[in-house]
Parts: sequence; structure tokens; C-alpha cells
Amino acid sequence: MRFSLVDRIVELERGRSITAVKNLSLAEEYLQDHFPGFAVMPGVLMIETCVQAGAWLMRYTDDFQFSTILLKQAKAVKFNSFVTPGKQLRVTLKTHSWGPSECTFKCESTIDGESAVSARITLHQLNLRNRNPSLAQADSDLIAKMKEVFHQIWQPALTTA
Repeated sequence: MRFSLVDRIVELERGRSITAVKNLSLAEEYLQDHFPGFAVMPGVLMIETCVQAGAWLMRYTDDFQFSTILLKQAKAVKFNSFVTPGKQLRVTLKTHSWGPSECTFKCESTIDGESAVSARITLHQLNLRNRNPSLAQADSDLIAKMKEVFHQIWQPALTTA
């Protein structure tokens, strides 16, 4: 993943919901061009923050069975506010439907309690080896890396309800 857009998971309920945060800093590489003089998080990255949070919920729920989780569909996307440096984007996803390879979530993102973006997203999970058996090691490597990152951003003993 080029940009890790989930800094911390603050709430996590297996198969049901996740709340994660992204702290936006002026040091974010993409803010240098978006936009000069008025730095804001691009809308596509606001949606990607939702996708990454949903992927963490799927990985956790399915005990990291799948190496790859992709956005299949985004519907009813509404952008309501800019995310500027110094602000925290709080993303909450609730499960709408859960299937063997796809999950649909209702996403709500806020800044200081005000709506920033909302959407309904569908994510698809797979293992690369199912399409090409020679990629089995890549699956193992990706899963190991995702487990490592997960333990850095989700520390249930340190979170508050």
C-alpha cells in the first residue's frame, strides 16, 4: 500500500464495525500539489481511508485468510467537508452485508464531529495464489506484513470505549 491512511484503530468489533483515525499532517506528500496555498486531502484518499479501514475489519474478522482486499464499488458518495492539515479524520464503518468474498459497508467520516464524507463501499477479498499458484509466497508475505502493521495500529488495551 503506497499510503497508509489509517493511523490508529480506536474501536473494532469482529464482523460488525470499525472506527479508525487518520491524522492529517502538512508533511503528507500529496498535499504539496493538492492544492498549493490551500492544502486539502484529496477526495479519493478520503474514500481510500474508508477502504483501508474496511480492509482491516475484514482481515481481523477472517483471521487474515486473504492477502488482497480491493475496492469493488463505491456508491452514494457524498463529500461534505475539506480535511486540512492539523485535523483528524475519524472513519466509522458498519457492516451492511458479509459474504464469502465480498463485504459491503456503510461509511461515515467526520472531522470535529461534522460530516466529511459518507459512502457505501463494497470490498472484494482474494488470494493471489487462486489465480496463479506461483504467487503463494507473495500471499504469505503480504499476510505477514499486514499482521505486523495491524498490531501497530490496533492495541485494544490502550483504547477507550
